[in-house]
Amino acid sequence: MGNLLEVKDLNVSFQTYSGEVKAVRGVNFEVKEGEAIAIVGESGCGKSVTAKSIMKLLPTPPAIYKSGSILFNGKELIGLPEKEMQKIRGNEISIIFQDPMTSLNPTSKVGNQIIEAVLKHNKVTRKEAFQIALEMLELVGIPQPAKRMNQYPHEYSGGMRQRAMIAMALACQPRLLIADEPTTALDVTIQAQILELMKQLQKKTETSIILITHDLGVVAEMCDRVIVMYAGKVVETGTVQDIFDNPQHPYTKGLLKSIPRLDMDKKVPLAPIIGTPPDLIDPPKGCSFYARCEKAMRVCKENEPELKEIETGQTSACWLHHYMAQASVKG
Repeated sequence: MGNLLEVKDLNVSFQTYSGEVKAVRGVNFEVKEGEAIAIVGESGCGKSVTAKSIMKLLPTPPAIYKSGSILFNGKELIGLPEKEMQKIRGNEISIIFQDPMTSLNPTSKVGNQIIEAVLKHNKVTRKEAFQIALEMLELVGIPQPAKRMNQYPHEYSGGMRQRAMIAMALACQPRLLIADEPTTALDVTIQAQILELMKQLQKKTETSIILITHDLGVVAEMCDRVIVMYAGKVVETGTVQDIFDNPQHPYTKGLLKSIPRLDMDKKVPLAPIIGTPPDLIDPPKGCSFYARCEKAMRVCKENEPELKEIETGQTSACWLHHYMAQASVKG
């Protein structure tokens, strides 16, 4: 399988009154054809900025693409004119946003919104677009799709709105689907249904997926590989099994300790990661996780660790993996 998407040394900043916020700092990853990857981390770690950068949805200014490359199907997206980007956006790369109520137009019928998306990217008649929209609503499991076509977003439940967003995103058969916290606003039962739906649709359509989430339980259910981000950087990558069974970076270990598991002792309390992420207007000189890390060493404060391969296919950016660093434990 070849790489559908390659992100290389991506740096994205925001100009604010307080200064330049370095939101994404040297991010590298790739997505293969038909693969589902997850980008995980706390709020503010750069997950959504990375996703929106791929689709070039960040307003410039205040956003600035400082450096790097985003290759999609061999085409460089950084610097691509907006007119060219519009042909890719929605057609070859689609996105599902966190809150469907703010993403759907409240004054337009849901069916019309899907029809408009189909007409924009396909040379079909309105009648054919109507049929595609109807089939998509049926495919995502919305009951009575013909009736629902003529309803407004407020007449849908939260789970149904998210299904309608998935229908719209997949209507043009994109090669890459970005799902930005797609289940955050939904209750647990509906979350499970949406994830199961996305898994089934991926198998049917062979669409590649980037799932942006802070919920590691969602990741285990859906993805092949995981990219862990912290303070705008990638700190660990690996397969789902690598990350859950053999996490290498202290931040990844902290994330896993802070979520409940069925096999854990009920008497053992969940362990939060103490402290807060660093200010990205003035990022720390060394490892960004230094101030919160239980295993921090002197070298971590002054020198930034590189992302290195630890096991086959698993990488981690931590000085603990360096054979000479073990002797320098912080007091």
